[in-house]
Amino acid sequence: ASMPSYGEITADGRGVKLNNGTIHPLIGFGTYKVGFVPASSNSASVPGHAEDVDPKDIIKDALATGYRYLDCAQFYGNESMVGEAIRESGISRSELFLVSKVWGDKIHAGRDAILAQLETTLTSLQTEYLDMYLIHWPVPGYHVKAYQVLEEALAAGKVRSIAVSNYTIEDYQELEPHLKVVPAVNQIEVNPFLYRPKTLSFFASKGIVTQSYRALRQGKGMDDATVQAMASKYNK
Repeated sequence: ASMPSYGEITADGRGVKLNNGTIHPLIGFGTYKVGFVPASSNSASVPGHAEDVDPKDIIKDALATGYRYLDCAQFYGNESMVGEAIRESGISRSELFLVSKVWGDKIHAGRDAILAQLETTLTSLQTEYLDMYLIHWPVPGYHVKAYQVLEEALAAGKVRSIAVSNYTIEDYQELEPHLKVVPAVNQIEVNPFLYRPKTLSFFASKGIVTQSYRALRQGKGMDDATVQAMASKYNK
């Protein structure tokens, strides 16, 4: 079978080809609010799961179900737990697609803080490399230099792909003149209730795959009339 070109889905329907040749799994498991709820999250008082559930079991259940792409982040405050769950699962590193993101405090602090955070994440996840590392938010005045640090980590082999998150068209235009390596993805919120055709087409024109978070809007809106009609039509 011929290899897919950039942005195409693989023949088995499980991955998408990125601009650097990497095959990125189409569906991932988000680790936000598993075992820890960041104080500044959008609903800090709402736990991500029942209190009597061991968060490691949630990760291990996801892996047992077949998830191999785990979406992690410094901000989520739980990478050590995720690393333990991966170790206990017994799944080999080569099967996994591990992603993390550096938070605004380290982006603001600069190069040494970003590189130190990457080492912390690697240690926490019990791995020698990340499949992808992202700028979590385009911190004004700092995100361009931070991305250049990610380019450095890529060259050093600490990460295999680098990318951005929550970038608007304007944020990317600010970054673009300073790039050596085009981001592999831009992770933003996209779902039927927040559809962004201009943003999607812009990043596609730059060779950047848009990756969606809250793709199912965290389960909210499932009773929407249009969603219900489509579910009925496709028997889902």
